[in-house]
Amino acid sequence: MGDGVAPWLVLFGLGIYHGLNPGMGWLFALALGLQERSRRALLQALVPIAIGHFLAIGLVALPTVLLQGLLPLRLLRGGAALALLAIGIYRWIRARHPRWVGLRVGFRELVVWSTLMASSHGAGLMLAPLLLGPLCVAPGYSSGAVWLLGSLWNALGASAVHTLGALLMMGLAAWAVYEWVGLAILRRMWVNMDLLWALVLILTGFLMLLMLL
Repeated sequence: MGDGVAPWLVLFGLGIYHGLNPGMGWLFALALGLQERSRRALLQALVPIAIGHFLAIGLVALPTVLLQGLLPLRLLRGGAALALLAIGIYRWIRARHPRWVGLRVGFRELVVWSTLMASSHGAGLMLAPLLLGPLCVAPGYSSGAVWLLGSLWNALGASAVHTLGALLMMGLAAWAVYEWVGLAILRRMWVNMDLLWALVLILTGFLMLLMLL
């Protein structure tokens, strides 16, 4: 397996970047906290949101590493690049600010909402360049228990590190707005993170394709 801390730091950094996107959940948690007038409600909402994000990442990361023992790595990288381009272009065309539905949601509903939201943004696919690159399972362990354990570690570890970065950023953003900034600044200084994320997806997919040439 790929060693060194650099790939894991990149995963953590991607999580921070992803957690900054209001559409990933911190704005929802903030709204719940303001509705209940409770910091505790805000923090509690971040737990199911983080679980949903972890599930969305894992649903992509696990098959990505397991398929390394079945398909050529070049084919997997090409497929991941095309998928990143496709979702990036889709998000570019459909980029828009988050639209709220009802705020009376429970733990399960928040998990499902977060999973679907992160999946629709192609969050898991952003880990593919690392899982098919620096964190790729070593060719010498292409079968057997050692390879399987390595694959599971890469998938779960990558999902956990990425989600931790996202959770910390979401919590910091929601807490800062709740305590000091206020919602008024969001109306004056809104940044379309969906559009920015779409550009990152497209750029990543394009670079992956260039590396295959």
